[in-house]
Amino acid sequence: MIMSRTEAASEQARGDLTERLLAGLPTEAVLTDPDVTGSYVNDMASFCPAGAPAVVVLPRTVEEVQHVMRTATELRVPVVPQGARTGLSGGANASDGCIVLSLTKMDRILEINPVDRIAVVEPGVINAALSRAVGEHGLYYPPDPSSWEMCTIGGNIGTASGGLCCVKYGVTAEYVLGLDVVLADGRLMTTGRRTAKGVAGYDMTRLFVGSEGSLGIVVRAVLALKPQPPQQLVLAAEFASAAAACDAVCRIMAGGHVPSLLELMDRTTVKAVNDLARMGLPETTEALLLAAFDTPDPAPDLAAVGALCEAAGATQVVPADDLAESELLLQARRLSLTALEAVRGVTMIDDVCVPRSRLGDLIEGVERIADKHQLTIGVVAHAGDGNTHPTVCFDAADPDESRRARESFDEIMALGLELGGTITGEHGVGVLKKEWLAREIGPVGIEMQRGIKQVFDPLGILNPGKLF
Repeated sequence: MIMSRTEAASEQARGDLTERLLAGLPTEAVLTDPDVTGSYVNDMASFCPAGAPAVVVLPRTVEEVQHVMRTATELRVPVVPQGARTGLSGGANASDGCIVLSLTKMDRILEINPVDRIAVVEPGVINAALSRAVGEHGLYYPPDPSSWEMCTIGGNIGTASGGLCCVKYGVTAEYVLGLDVVLADGRLMTTGRRTAKGVAGYDMTRLFVGSEGSLGIVVRAVLALKPQPPQQLVLAAEFASAAAACDAVCRIMAGGHVPSLLELMDRTTVKAVNDLARMGLPETTEALLLAAFDTPDPAPDLAAVGALCEAAGATQVVPADDLAESELLLQARRLSLTALEAVRGVTMIDDVCVPRSRLGDLIEGVERIADKHQLTIGVVAHAGDGNTHPTVCFDAADPDESRRARESFDEIMALGLELGGTITGEHGVGVLKKEWLAREIGPVGIEMQRGIKQVFDPLGILNPGKLF
């Protein structure tokens, strides 16, 4: 087959790019085989376009990242940073001809300091690995996304992902004290601090948290730690309606209780988990609420919350007898999204966050949307902070079902905004929610954000096509 001029030029450009990268990188760090680079094309989101990267680079040092960015700037090549690609918005999806900058090899925990209660880590450190490492020092890193055994700290910072603990311990941004960031032109910038307090200048650290790699490449992070709390005990409460479960959530929060987690699983989700893992959860319930406390003596808190659940109409309240039973219940919750994916083969996982007082309205609205489109939509929620994950289950091979899935997804986001919420609590915007970000923050907000992007990335080479 005779190669066209365009294809020949593309091959030449790819060869020039590879040669320039290899001038500052070891051979094994530069991947060009299409069969290999194809595995770095996308994250776990549905309905998000992705292109074919020219090359995948796996640096191990800050200097190597700087070399990649200098090369990309000189050749005007886009760069898409990636972690473990567990994201759910297409934020790590490759674009045609880009450099995929996979940071998974930068996986060292550089420091754990029990006095200052900080950890200094590289971006490829796995969340669970960090949690276990600091636990050996009697410390605790609270952010724990459901994918914590796979996702990286760099990815968590890029999307500001949170997890089950946020109701008590707050979100990822509250634990990022400082960053080392390689800018688009290869310069190294340090933000933030190692100290417990510090307010010098603009808060540049927070600007990078949740920026999805569009402003710079995080190569090192200073993270705040807390003393390790006691093992938490969990209470499970069954309800005859999701509305009653949401009423219980409101009563618990209004009562001043501070659970270490407060999670909701609807009937569809409970059944899916049982079908996948045979966990024996009560399928007769319309909603299952899990509440946990990690205080030295959780029994009084669990009893008080149990009474509030009963007052809201719980049909059964069962405190876990021990840590093993508590962990079993938490494992069921962590399996929710995997279980829902098994229902029809593919899912679209929404990430709408609403005020706690409107949680019941959102779940009722999702039920109506599911009936309207004749789809299975399971709802799991970090109920204590109003962050819901309505999960649309569909057959990707069925065009009509796929269309209905996308329409229902959009209707859920519209409902979230109508209820005073936001289109994402922890998954980010990426490709999937660009249109909805514009609706949420408005034209002036978009103009200001684009202005910030222009300052940090004047050539537009950092993760182009994401956010806006």
